[in-house]
Amino acid sequence: QVQLVESGGGLVQTGGSLRLSCAASGGTFSAYAMAWFRQAPGKEREFVSREVWSGRFTDYADSVKGRFTISRDNSKNTVWLQMNSLKPEDTAVYYCAAGAGFRQPGRGQKDYAYWGQGTQVTVSS
Repeated sequence: QVQLVESGGGLVQTGGSLRLSCAASGGTFSAYAMAWFRQAPGKEREFVSREVWSGRFTDYADSVKGRFTISRDNSKNTVWLQMNSLKPEDTAVYYCAAGAGFRQPGRGQKDYAYWGQGTQVTVSS
């Protein structure tokens, strides 16, 4: 059983940056592929970014490509989401998720068995 705790959210102006962290415990972190999803008010939760093979492959939604970067450090049991050039449309609750690495989870929420509680990101215009 893996527990995930996100942090680093907050209020930022358009064009600003935030770095989200997701700390994992209770499992072998290196065995999991990690992803970030987000849910804006009134919208369904959507894929943001994922990594597999301990970061050797990364994937981004078109809406964040070139602005967001996912990374991880297995020695710290942590995955990060660096968010630059933030826009009001990035406002959402951001969730990290873990899925069995050997399954090479994709962009679907069902690919991930473990979820954090979420952290709020608000981008003001």
